[in-house]
Amino acid sequence: MTASNAANVLGLSRRQVHRRLKTFQSDGPAAIRHKARGRALNNRIDPAVREVAVTLVRENYIDFGPTFAAEKLHEDHGLKVSRETLRKWMQDAGIWLSRKQRRTFHQPRLRRECFGELIQIDGSDHHWFEDRGPSCTLLVFIDDATSTLMHLEFLMSESTFSYFGALEDYLHEHGRPVAFCSDKHTVLRAAQQGAKCGHGMPQFGRALNELNIEILCANSSQAKGRVERANRTLQDRLVKELRLAGISDLKAANAFSRASRSVTMRSSPRPHAGRIIFTERSMSSRTAYGISCANATSAILGSSLPSPTTGAASFSSRTTSRARCLASVSTATSSPTASCG
Repeated sequence: MTASNAANVLGLSRRQVHRRLKTFQSDGPAAIRHKARGRALNNRIDPAVREVAVTLVRENYIDFGPTFAAEKLHEDHGLKVSRETLRKWMQDAGIWLSRKQRRTFHQPRLRRECFGELIQIDGSDHHWFEDRGPSCTLLVFIDDATSTLMHLEFLMSESTFSYFGALEDYLHEHGRPVAFCSDKHTVLRAAQQGAKCGHGMPQFGRALNELNIEILCANSSQAKGRVERANRTLQDRLVKELRLAGISDLKAANAFSRASRSVTMRSSPRPHAGRIIFTERSMSSRTAYGISCANATSAILGSSLPSPTTGAASFSSRTTSRARCLASVSTATSSPTASCG
């Protein structure tokens, strides 16, 4: 074979063919292999760093996924390792097992066009403090248009007064939405159809009615999938964040959730660009709080509220009188004849 034919077959120039042939004749077949073969990569991570990372994960983040563990190694220990590198190390150490899960896909419901228009709400009962405290409920408010976490509140249980308190905080911070979407909890929907009092709605539902906020009850978990997926993420990440912060009571947990709400959900929400921001604040927070107070007081006293009427004067006077009743709730509860005019 001529040098020209060899150059065409090997994809080299004639000069390179002659150089390779000379090297082969002088040093043998081993001389033509790549000189970097068998050598360590220049960007190889020191084995000591790998050992430290795996030890930290095994001791502190044994139930963390590779992505979350890599974030914590960087934030708390100054050890920056890519998630895929850490995933391979965890798999080699037997800490992480990759599993292919069969998923049932549902046709997604189209998002609302306006940010703040529809808010999905749900209460998640979970051992948020693990064995450091009692089981409690996390009330989650999430925007339907952008999947932004709007409000988080730890509560002892999903009760009418818990929802009133969360509603007050939400209205103060974000204003009034068009609608709330939730499950068919009895706080939001009457369990017994055709009830003779309350106009077929519980106290919280009547408060939303007076605020002109619609309540949409989902027939399945998939219908409010955004808040369900948020609950799943929070039950993984937020539990571990609370563990690392050493939090074991509701007050500290609520303060922590307000301070780190965006950090807990590390994935970025859908951008607001191109979406109208709907946060109607035409109704003052004092008026909204008055409605909440009136309905909460009515729940304690056992009286039913009249159906919503039109007219600013009658609405204002009715709200003021009911709000005034809240100041005497403790007295009213001890007196069975007390009423809320």
